[in-house]
Amino acid sequence: MYRAITFYFIQNQVNWSDTAAVKEALKNIHLEFEYDETNEGQASIYLNGENVEHLIRDMLVAEKVSEVAAIKEVREFAVAQQQQMGEKKGIVMDGRDIGTTVFPKAELKIFMTADTAIRVERRFKELYAKNKSITLQEVKENLELRDYIDSNREISPLRKAADAIILDNSQLSMEEQLQLALQWVEDAMMVQSS
Repeated sequence: MYRAITFYFIQNQVNWSDTAAVKEALKNIHLEFEYDETNEGQASIYLNGENVEHLIRDMLVAEKVSEVAAIKEVREFAVAQQQQMGEKKGIVMDGRDIGTTVFPKAELKIFMTADTAIRVERRFKELYAKNKSITLQEVKENLELRDYIDSNREISPLRKAADAIILDNSQLSMEEQLQLALQWVEDAMMVQSS
């Protein structure tokens, strides 16, 4: 969601240091998630009716998303939409403040982490497929800067919720991660039903 908002701001030349401009721009943003078979069966984000899933993954958005996500009005806008989505339950949501700010009473919180070098390599592979001129160093610097900004922002900083389970996926395949998460879901459901 924050990437889509950032993309909108960039595309529409919104000056995000101007609170009035941010508030006005947010009135023109409608975000939805829809199941998308072209996105490995995952949900894709739609910005004002347009699938922007692949557009929000480029380096320009990555360089600005933490800056935009730190804006109070942007966070309030996104959190309200996320909480509205979660009212029906049965939702899986990821983000840097989901377990602490958006859904502090979630039935299950998983805090995913990985070794920095592995995270950089994974992100590099994702970005290189779209931009062959990107360097590993650029990706490393961007990831470290985003982590720093997100962990130190005043509003909803990146933190592990006290009751979150840590999933260090440094050495796990996607299938192994899924199986572990599904086991935790099953365990949480058993606790809920008892």
